[in-house]
Amino acid sequence: MISRSTLPFEDFCICLPGQAARPSSSPTVPGPTASIVLTHGAGANCQSKLLIEVSEALAASGFSVLRFDLPFRSERAHGPPSPGSAARDREGLRRAVLLMKERQRGPVFLGGHSYGGRQSSILVSEDLGLVDGLLLLSYPLHPPRKPAQLRIAHLPKLCKPAFFVHGACDPFGTIPEMKTALKLIPAPHALLDVDGAGHDLLAKKILGELPTRLVSEFCSFLSKSAA
Repeated sequence: MISRSTLPFEDFCICLPGQAARPSSSPTVPGPTASIVLTHGAGANCQSKLLIEVSEALAASGFSVLRFDLPFRSERAHGPPSPGSAARDREGLRRAVLLMKERQRGPVFLGGHSYGGRQSSILVSEDLGLVDGLLLLSYPLHPPRKPAQLRIAHLPKLCKPAFFVHGACDPFGTIPEMKTALKLIPAPHALLDVDGAGHDLLAKKILGELPTRLVSEFCSFLSKSAA
């Protein structure tokens, strides 16, 4: 049983296999089932439309999903993280993963959107045995209009399968730039190119089908990586 008093963060949601995402004060995580911890970007929280829809699609495919607010967002409702909050946010990610591992016998994955995904990947490069793989939505390869400021120093240290989902119109990195950067990763990796989508991945013409497609290709990638 998970309750708010045992969680290392303030706002969270458990999505069980076969269920829609919904807040709960005392959900039970079944096992053995694959689980995944997801978090948000710098300008959002765990109630973002993208995270909710991806969580629901993952649950429909048999995952237990925990999405939660990073420590910086728990401190204030709006605004980006401060430059000094990254290490604390990664610690929040670690504690969320350990919480799921306490109640989950199957594989555990980690990821998130933009800043949340970046911090997840840095954490996994530092703690090689923490999770079984990564799901990274709109990885912020560089700041908009600053392609020389690449955020790739940790990529050669990633030793777990990593699945990236990236919009073709994302100002934080073009598809060619992403493909070049991902060559630095020694572990199995794949890139799902979402035509017409920007950084939020919410282009109207693909939003309805994207979560299901994303999860289907993520699961296929994991199966191939384990073969």
